Amino acid sequence: MPSKGDQAFRRKDTTKGRWHEMTYGGVLSFLRRNYSRDLEGVDVAVTGVPYDNAVTFRPGCRLGPQAIRAASVQLAELKAFPFGFDPFEILSVVDYGDVHLDPHHPETVRPAIEAHADEILQGGARTLALGGDHSIAYPLLRAHAKKHGPVALIQFDAHCDTWEDDGVQFDHGSMFLRAAREGIIDVSKSTQVGLRTFNDEDFGFEILTSPWIHRNGIDAAIQVARERVGDAPVYISFDVDGMDPAFAPGTGTPVPGGLASWQALEFIRGLGGLNLVGLDIVEVSPPYDHSEITAIAAATVAHDWLCLLAKAKGAKTVEVGRL
Repeated sequence: MPSKGDQAFRRKDTTKGRWHEMTYGGVLSFLRRNYSRDLEGVDVAVTGVPYDNAVTFRPGCRLGPQAIRAASVQLAELKAFPFGFDPFEILSVVDYGDVHLDPHHPETVRPAIEAHADEILQGGARTLALGGDHSIAYPLLRAHAKKHGPVALIQFDAHCDTWEDDGVQFDHGSMFLRAAREGIIDVSKSTQVGLRTFNDEDFGFEILTSPWIHRNGIDAAIQVARERVGDAPVYISFDVDGMDPAFAPGTGTPVPGGLASWQALEFIRGLGGLNLVGLDIVEVSPPYDHSEITAIAAATVAHDWLCLLAKAKGAKTVEVGRL
C-alpha cells in the first residue's frame, strides 16, 4: 500500500486506479494522475502547452494548464457522471507534464510543440493537450497527421480561425486555414461548432453556428457532426470561447450567444464510438475567470473525453436516475 498523499509523483507501481488525496491539498496533476514520461502501456498522455504569444486580444492563457489541473481535483474523487464508472480502472493515463518552450525565440515554439506531440504519439499514447492559445492546435494537428493521415476536425469555437493566412505568421486565428491548405485536416469530414463571428468563406467546413444549435438542439447538431466524420480519425479542438461568456468568462476573446456548458458537455458525450485520436482544450485565461468556472468546464470536457475512450475500451456504463 503506497504512502498517503502526493501520489502524483510518489506512486510508481501503476498508472491505473485511483487513490485518496485531499481535494484541497497535495501536488496537482490532471485528475491526480501520475507524473510520468514512461509511456509503456499508457493510453493517454495529458500535457500542458503554456503558450499565449499568438493571441489577438486578452492574454493569460499560458496559465491555462495550471488552472485546468487545479480545477480537475473534484473530478478525481468519484465515479464519472453520467457514465457510472471509474475510467481509470481500464484506462491508463499519465500527466506528461508541460512542453518546454522558449518564448524568447518564437521561431522555436511551433517545432517544439510538434516534436513533443510526436514523442507522445510515437510512444503509442493519445495526446490530451491543455493550452495555451488556439495556435497550438496547428503543430498538434501536424503531429497527428503524420500518424493518422488527414484527420477530421471537430472544432468548438466562437471564431472560424480560418482567416487569411500568409503561410508564415503564427497566430490563433488562421491556423485551420493553413492546416486545410496543407491537407492535414480533411475539411469534407470536419465540423465547426458554436461559431458566431463572420467570415466570407467556409473553406469546405460544415458550420453549426450557436443560433442554429440553440434552435435545432444538441441531438441534431451531434448527428450532423457524426455523419460527416464517418469512420475517419477524429481530432477535437475545444476553444472555451465556444461557450457563452456566462459559462466561460475566463478567456481572451469572449463572444455573447454561445453554448451553455451543459450543451458543450452533451455534445462531447455524444461523440462516443467515433475514432477519437486526440484532443486539445485551449484559451482558458485564469486572470479573467471567476470562481474557476471556465477552468472547471474545461477540465470536465477533458474528463468526459477520457470517459469516452474508457467506454470504447470496455468500461460498462451504469445508468442511475433519468438520463
